[in-house]
Amino acid sequence: MSGQEVDIIIPTFNHAPLLRQALSSVIAQTHTHWRAIIVNNYSTDETISIIDSFNDSRLTRIDFANHGVIAAARNAGIAAGRAHVVSFLDSDDVWYPNKLAESLKALSAGFDLVCHAERWVEVDGSARVVHYGRNGRHRYEALLYGGNALSTSAVTVRRSLLERVANFDTDPALVTAEDYDLWLRCAKAGGRFTFLPESLGEFRRRAGGESSRIARNAMAERAVLRKHFAEQRGAVSRLRQQRRLALVDYGAMRGYQRDANLPEAWRSLRRCLSTFPFLIRPYAALALLLRDSARNIGGRHD
Repeated sequence: MSGQEVDIIIPTFNHAPLLRQALSSVIAQTHTHWRAIIVNNYSTDETISIIDSFNDSRLTRIDFANHGVIAAARNAGIAAGRAHVVSFLDSDDVWYPNKLAESLKALSAGFDLVCHAERWVEVDGSARVVHYGRNGRHRYEALLYGGNALSTSAVTVRRSLLERVANFDTDPALVTAEDYDLWLRCAKAGGRFTFLPESLGEFRRRAGGESSRIARNAMAERAVLRKHFAEQRGAVSRLRQQRRLALVDYGAMRGYQRDANLPEAWRSLRRCLSTFPFLIRPYAALALLLRDSARNIGGRHD
């Protein structure tokens, strides 16, 4: 697929400096047959001048008001494209030069969707490589009950599979988890996934509002799960659903704990245990939460 054209969908809003880095990483690709469709949510910063500064005819800007629903922006970008292969890049992430070449090589083996590992860069500059899709996590039930195992900026997919599942769901309740819903529907539709162990890009964590993001992400993940659980039946399924919903609260608890938001951590832990009290992990985390709470109380008395 060395000559295969790729549509690259890049939604953006007021990310001018980061967008410059994202576009530079696209232009540096060893596979040069692509068109980047930048879906600009009417940015008020230097976004347009930065796009124009590249003076590259492969960069196409469309202005689109997504009203806070990034799925709508991505769908607008998909609709504006024409290539048989689509790749996604968020405007605060970057790719390494061989990202498209390696992804296309994987698709040429007969797969419909490829997701590679990423280097996660934290706000403090620390970094770690995250591998996706381990242990058969590309199957529908494994994704549903085990959690999301893909990253949007690491995915390249055949347009035919996106068309089969009608692209992203634009329900506002799914915002921040709309990608998880899409991968679930792609898997359920029989899409053939493959995962590359090579780190071919960077996912960059942003500062600020961590606790609010945790709450928003947990709500969105629950909405995705309820959407898919509506099609599940039987007592066994109900138990699995309760366990999965409890894991959402467990994940939120750990996030709040890292953010030192102990009141919300305790609330999430209570929800987790009331939903499914048979999980082991929350009880192990309970000791850490008690320790942190004791330190917090001790610190106030110093």
